[in-house]
Order: sequence, then structure tokens, then C-alpha cells
Amino acid sequence: MSRTSNRADGDIVQDFLSVANLLKKPQLAKLYAYLAREGEATVQDVMEDLELAQGTAYSYVNRLVDAQVVDVTDDEQPRRYAAREIDLTVTTAAGDREYTITSALIDAVGRRETDADIDTYIDRHGVAGLATALTYAVARERGEVTHRLMAEDLEISPLAAEMILQALRPVVHEHYNIDADAHHNSEKGVNV
Repeated sequence: MSRTSNRADGDIVQDFLSVANLLKKPQLAKLYAYLAREGEATVQDVMEDLELAQGTAYSYVNRLVDAQVVDVTDDEQPRRYAAREIDLTVTTAAGDREYTITSALIDAVGRRETDADIDTYIDRHGVAGLATALTYAVARERGEVTHRLMAEDLEISPLAAEMILQALRPVVHEHYNIDADAHHNSEKGVNV
């Protein structure tokens, strides 16, 4: 988690376990992403905006609070909740790759249940593969790479690369400041 969370370094294992739970449960990832986007929300907001039953909404919010990825920001009724910033870097056991887990990645995982392209990509390449694809999606939207370059680098088909890049486009635009001219020019073949 972000160092801004003021948690002791001894809690890094708890941080990792909390984030891992988000990445395993698309419903929790979707709720976390919603709270991160909204800034603050009540359970009633969650129920209405995410179309969740009352019991489910309370259960999910409480799980995120217990996992320490969401804080209670107002104890007055109705309670308000806000997502903590997540920025956790993990290295593979072999030490050959690093992945940064951010709220954008968690948002992408949260879309798994409603986006077949993201779901298929995770099934084939795992969350680590999705993290890599998200990096390419940001670069693509900035006009720095093409789907063909991504396909070549990752040894996947150009069609698979284009499909995941398109699926991740809304995530990129919600979480990153992308210059609209960069993407427009990259589609025309203009270097930015």
C-alpha cells in the first residue's frame, strides 16, 4: 500500500494479503474502485450505484474495512467510507519481473465480471499479465506504442493485444491523465 497510509513497515505482509484478496474477488475490487473514484460514499450510495442488496453491500464494505483498504471517514450515521490509496510493488520469486499494483489494476480486475475480454485475458495470462497489459494500455493511449508492438513483445496475437487494449481504455482514462492529442495523433501514425 502507499506509504501515505502511515502503516508500519512490519505490516507489509498484511498489505499484500489485503491487496491479494481484492485481486481474487472481482466484486470487492469493483467496490474498492468505486470508492476510490467517488472519494467517499455511504453504504446506501453503494447499494444504489452498484445495484447491490443491502446485506451484500454491508458485507462487502465491512470486508474492505477489515482488510484495511477502506477507512471509515465519518462515524456519524450514515457512515461514510473512502478507499485508501494502493501502490504496492511486488517482485516475482525469480526476481525477473516487478509488478505495481495500483487502484487502476484493481479497477480493471473489478471489471472482470462485466467485460468478457478482461475475463478471458486474466484466465490466459493471470493478474500479472493484466498488470503488464495495463502498462501497455497507458503507453498506447499516450501514443507511445501500438497493439502490434505489444503483441510482439508479449508473444500474443495482434488481435488479442488489440482486444485487451480496447477493454482497458476506459480504465486508463479514469485513472491516468492522458493527453487527448497524443492518442489521436498515434492513430494517424504521427509520432508525439
